[in-house]
Amino acid sequence: MTTTADISSDGDISSEFGQPARRRPGRRTATAWAGRIAGAALVLWAAATTTFLLQALAPGDRATLLLNLAAGQSRDRTPDELAPVNAKYGFTDPLGQQYLDYLGGLLRGDLGTSYQLQEPVLSVILDQIAPTLVLTATALALAWLIVITATMLGAGRRGPLAGPANLLETVAAGLPHYWLGVILLVVFAIELSWFPVESGSGPRGLVLPALTLAVPLSGFLGQVTRAEFARALDQPHVLSARARGLGDTATRFRHVLRHSLIPALSISGWAMGALFGGAVIAETVFARAGIGQTLVAAAESRDVPLVSGIVVAIATVYVLANLVVDFLYTVVDPRISAA
Repeated sequence: MTTTADISSDGDISSEFGQPARRRPGRRTATAWAGRIAGAALVLWAAATTTFLLQALAPGDRATLLLNLAAGQSRDRTPDELAPVNAKYGFTDPLGQQYLDYLGGLLRGDLGTSYQLQEPVLSVILDQIAPTLVLTATALALAWLIVITATMLGAGRRGPLAGPANLLETVAAGLPHYWLGVILLVVFAIELSWFPVESGSGPRGLVLPALTLAVPLSGFLGQVTRAEFARALDQPHVLSARARGLGDTATRFRHVLRHSLIPALSISGWAMGALFGGAVIAETVFARAGIGQTLVAAAESRDVPLVSGIVVAIATVYVLANLVVDFLYTVVDPRISAA
């Protein structure tokens, strides 16, 4: 028998004294996640619409461009030559019809056909995205390893090393990927021969490209984490842990580090997208296969469908990374609800 609270038909709980209804945590969490997924879908739709407009409104005739890329020569085409291409790809259809066909193709996993390679864009991306994912994931892991190590050793401590540590983080955050990649290549690959000049696909070839992406990111994440770590050191639960006799290292690791990671975690979702952009530079400097190299080649040859498909793929990775980060919030700090 319900005495102090009534459960409404939609699962809400209301007091018999007229207190405001409270939703169950499970329903609140499901609603929050539904909103996040809807927001992610909206971002993907915006990215897809932008890439479609880039294709449709790009200067030049698309049928002529496609024929010239396939033939390897640039010249004007006759109407008889253009007609079958326009009919095949629907270039002369109304813009609205082309847009609907494009969105329908995306829902079926069809990103179009590469002008230059004459292959489905999705197949080209799937062939090249694995090395880039390995590179970006390794760079992100390295960046976090550097951040956690530096924070545990130096954050919140007073002494002669505190100033230089802050300076190193600031300098690292400002390093350009291209400049750092060239320096690492010249010093560790050409002069010292510790790593191969061309990245290849082995673990040794992954080190320098990953460091090129990880070092600037670690400086950025380190600044955020260090400031939050210093604030967490003065929290009552930390002082209580010290009063109970817990050692400094254990206190930092168990009671401070966990609470200082939230701001940097939120940046990691953005960082994943930024690493994909930086991967274009790292793959070019170290002659490493990946979607970055493919994007550069497609842009140089004006292969618009391939460029657009890669943009959509990167947007998808970015959206998924942010959803994963949202999930990690609740893992790192269960006090934070999904709402």
